Formats: sequence, structure tokens, C-alpha cells
Amino acid sequence: MNEPFYIRNSIGVAFLALLQLVTPAVLVVATLYLLALYQGEDFDRYYRALAFLAGTLGLLILPVRSDDKPLIVTRLITIMLQLMLRWIAILAVLYIAGYVTEFAAEYSAAVIAPWAVVVPVLMIPAMVVLQKLRRTMTMATANVRSAVFAGFTPNSYSLAQKLTAHPELCKRVLGFFDDRSTTRLGSMEPYELLGQLSDLTRFVKEKKVDVIFIALPIPHLERVVKMLEELHDSTASIYYVPDVFAFDLTQSQAGEILGSPVIALCESPFYGFRGVLKRVTDITLALLGMIIVAPVLLVLTALIRLTSPGPAIFKQRRYGLDGKEITVYKLRSMYMSDDDDLVQASRNDPRITPIGRLLRRFSLDELPQLINVLQGKMSMVGPRPHAVEHNEEYRNLIKGYMLRHKVLPGITGLAQINGCRGETKSLEDMEARVMYDLEYVRNWTPLADLKILLLTVVRIFNDNKAY
Repeated sequence: MNEPFYIRNSIGVAFLALLQLVTPAVLVVATLYLLALYQGEDFDRYYRALAFLAGTLGLLILPVRSDDKPLIVTRLITIMLQLMLRWIAILAVLYIAGYVTEFAAEYSAAVIAPWAVVVPVLMIPAMVVLQKLRRTMTMATANVRSAVFAGFTPNSYSLAQKLTAHPELCKRVLGFFDDRSTTRLGSMEPYELLGQLSDLTRFVKEKKVDVIFIALPIPHLERVVKMLEELHDSTASIYYVPDVFAFDLTQSQAGEILGSPVIALCESPFYGFRGVLKRVTDITLALLGMIIVAPVLLVLTALIRLTSPGPAIFKQRRYGLDGKEITVYKLRSMYMSDDDDLVQASRNDPRITPIGRLLRRFSLDELPQLINVLQGKMSMVGPRPHAVEHNEEYRNLIKGYMLRHKVLPGITGLAQINGCRGETKSLEDMEARVMYDLEYVRNWTPLADLKILLLTVVRIFNDNKAY
């Protein structure tokens, strides 16, 4: 399991990761240029060639990587030593290239000698600072996820210890569930036995646990399937911790966390850089949209206030990412906009104002949700957020309903472009909507978002369910 697994939608962390990749190469080139300038040397084609070669090698060689663990948990002393050794290797390659091509004579020793020393003097402290900043930002409270283990085994205990020893992995282990007593299990310090396996589902829902690691042995796979069925009503991410030593594995591609094998059974598609890509796209489109629709919003706000009493924008309680409650903004389209009213709008609904009919017909009442997108509470594309009361009703009726909350809710979504919008007159209507939502969660791609946005624009002008 690589490092992006641990970080969700963090543009700041992604930016620092990018800086860690390019900073060494930038320092290599910038230092060479400034030293040549300081010594009065002409930065001619020979120096430019050296800068290009050194910069390219810097991009390829200097970024510290680790084959067995994420960079975020790599010790600082290891990073410093690797940087120094890699810089020496680059200097050796450049010396050999200069000797073979006989270009070495074209460079001043007054530039090259200080350059060889100054680069690591600047680079190592800069990389240490970036690493510390990245760790601090990664371990922010908002990024930490609570975790429990179903099954106490040597593998699950080892993984729990690794998660606890490395807070950079952003997991807070609450404890274990197992049908055996502590007498049979032996010591599990510093963790506690939270209950039997049958207590897991209730605990997860009550404590709003974020991650579940299932570590039951292979003979208990039927128990695992039953557990997954029970947990479908939660928004928790689920991983299976297999006992790989029970198999003769060849070319195994199992994921891992610091050497402990895990298999993702239920997880958001928006962790790591996929999440960053999604968030950057949302911010860009929302800002562009706000600029374009700002005059329209001003006019609509004035018309709403002039044609009916009450605020132009009202708030509704909805479920957002991980099933947490959020406040969604809409332009008021009804005479009465009581958030606790469970009656959905219907065709020729007398509660809808004259201007409200226009708003709802062309989905203009959803425009203030661009603010929700900028806040990070919604996305441009995703499952539409339902009222809290509707969620509580349907989560008990539709299998996997809460899995739609593994991603941010959207202004539009796959269900909407397939005609599943407006009033849900029957359970089958909601099941169809949820089916499309789960399909989106499972098969998300950036191109899918673009397609949904374009089809939404087309659908607005040809939708008989908008009322």
C-alpha cells in the first residue's frame, strides 16, 4: 500500500510532495547560475548544457524514495544521507562526462568547486524542512482516522503496532474485536478487547469508526462475508488482513502497509493524488462558475426577495462525506422552506413560487452550492445529497445505501444524467438512483466527471422531471 493511501484530498500535502520532487533539481541549476554570475563567468552554451544535464539527473536521482515504506515515515537521517550520496553520484557522472567529452576545461574551478559544496549545504536543510512540514500537515487532526480490528492474530497485532508507532499513517487504533477471551488471546497491550465480533457493527455505527481491518483466518471467510453485509450500512473503509503465510504465493500483488499485507474491500476512490486531482478540478470549476454566474445570482436573489417573503438563500441539512452532516445552500423556490418537511416537491406543487418554478426547471436553485464546493463540503460531480431524514429512512431499506457517502456529494451526478432526479415516488425510484451512485463510486475517472458535467448541461434543457 503506497503513501497516497494515507492522505485524503490534501492539496497542501500534494504541493509539498511536489516541492520535494523538484526542489533539489531547482537548487542544482539555480546555484550553478548564481555562482557563475558571481564569478563573472558568461553562462554560455557549456554552462547551459551542464545545467540541463545536472538538473535532469537531479530530477531523476535526487528525490529520495523507499522501496519498503512511504517517504513520509522515512527517518530524517536516512533522507540526509541518501541526498548526500546521490549528489556525490551525480558529481561523479558529470566528471566522467566532462572528461570523456573534453568539456571539463570549459568550466571555471572557481564556479564548479563551490557549486559541489554549496548544493548539499542548501539542499539538505531545505529537504529536511519540507519533510517536517509535510509530516506536520499530514498528521493534522482532520486527517486522522479511527481504526478497529476484527480478529486478533499475529498479523493484525503487528499491523496495529506499526500504525501506532507511525502517527504519519494517520490511523488511531481503538482496539480489537474477537470471540476469544483475553485469557486465550494473551497480551494485546497497549490495546484493549472491545468486544466480540458480533459487537463490531454496533460499535462502528455508534463510535463512527473510519476504518475496519478484518483479520479473520481463511476458514472463516463465510463469517467475513456476513460481516461485510452487516457493515454495508456504515461509511467505514474496510480492509482484509490475510494470513499470506498460509499460501504458496507466486507473483503476489497484494497491497501492504509497512510490510503488512492488506486487501481493500471498501474504500473511497479519492485518496492520495486521485483525491487531489478531484479537489483541484472542483476548485477550478467552482471558481470559474462563480465568476460566470455571479451576475445571474444577484438578479435571481433580487427577484426572489421581491416576489415572496423570506430569505433568498436557505440552508438544508444533508449527509456529506463519510455520512457526516453538512449544510447545503440553495436559492429559495418555495413559499415555505421548512428543512424538517419530508414531503418532496411534486409536479404543480402549490408551495413553489412563480420564480421558483423557473429556478427548479433549469436547476438554477442549485447554483449557491458552488460555495459548498469551494468549502470542500461538496464536489461538482458526485451522488446528490439527500435530506438527513431521508437518509435514515432509506439506509435501512436499500443494501449498500451508505456507501454512496464514500465520496463528496455532488451538484450533479451519474444518477441525474440518467433521469433519476426529482421526486422519488417509490422505493424502486430510490434504488435506481443509489445504483447509479454506487456505480460512480466504483468506476470513477476524471473523464467520467467531464462527461457527466457536459451531459448535465444538455439534460437541463430536456428534462421533464425538473419541477
